[in-house]
Amino acid sequence: MGQNHSNLGKVAVLMGGASAEREVSLMSGSGVLKALQSKGVDAHAFDPSQRPLDDLKREGFARCFIALHGRFGEDGTVQGALELLGIPYTGSGVMASAISMDKVMTKRIWRFEGLSTPAWQQVSSAAQTHAAFAALGAPMIVKPAREGSSIGFTKVMSADQCDAAYALASQHDPMVLCEQFIAGDEVTCPVLGPNEQPEAFPVIRIVAPEGNYDYQNKYFTDVTQYLVPAGLPDGEEAAIRALVSKAYQVLGCRGWARADVMIDAKTRTPYLLEINTSPGMTGHSLVPMSAKAAGISYEDLCVRLLQSTSTDGSVSK
Repeated sequence: MGQNHSNLGKVAVLMGGASAEREVSLMSGSGVLKALQSKGVDAHAFDPSQRPLDDLKREGFARCFIALHGRFGEDGTVQGALELLGIPYTGSGVMASAISMDKVMTKRIWRFEGLSTPAWQQVSSAAQTHAAFAALGAPMIVKPAREGSSIGFTKVMSADQCDAAYALASQHDPMVLCEQFIAGDEVTCPVLGPNEQPEAFPVIRIVAPEGNYDYQNKYFTDVTQYLVPAGLPDGEEAAIRALVSKAYQVLGCRGWARADVMIDAKTRTPYLLEINTSPGMTGHSLVPMSAKAAGISYEDLCVRLLQSTSTDGSVSK
């Protein structure tokens, strides 16, 4: 290509941060930084846990690529600060970011809009976790309501596991989600573009050892298989793309996101699990993998995302 993207101005790649996912954010941010620089963008690393955000204004940054994950990165807080500074940024605005980070609020909206998501209960004690298990049945997933990346996650098979599962999840968040487990194919699907006209990218099927797609397998091992094309029966991929586009729209997302979906093995019904509004951009990450299947290189993906920066008040061109 060789075109120069210096017209995008001085760009900060926000990475690191203070969340449980700092390590992964640094991996994402480094990849994005290198890609943007290779395309002639005047891009610089910026770690908001190391310096005040108003340095962005002081140093004349024109826009931000948010490569932060987890709390203080994709939960609306950084987005709000950038709104106040008047600096356009990648991804969703304050409200959609805040809602999407909270798995319970996300599911409430999806349920209200008639989109399929597994049955759930929100709990705040071990006793309530036992009651949820009695209502939802085995297996049941217990996880923090507002952490990403499978942190604090337990698959509960019997009532005697409820206490430990609640204890683990509540270490990460006082608000804990108990969710009916859907057995079947696990898939993920990125969505890019404005809220009015989202474009769903190729679906990726995730095949983990013993179905155990945990934090370790997600980022640091090579045993998990990612299949793209996903090899789903005719019509299923299109239906999932339509479902995640709708899921993105009703939450008010923009820029980009990645939705995780379980397909019930018996009924082949897809169920929305959650949506990530600041997806990973590491060597293991799924949005670049899906984009590649659509013929879009990692570097071009980064530039495309950067070109979509906006604030809640306006959409920059």
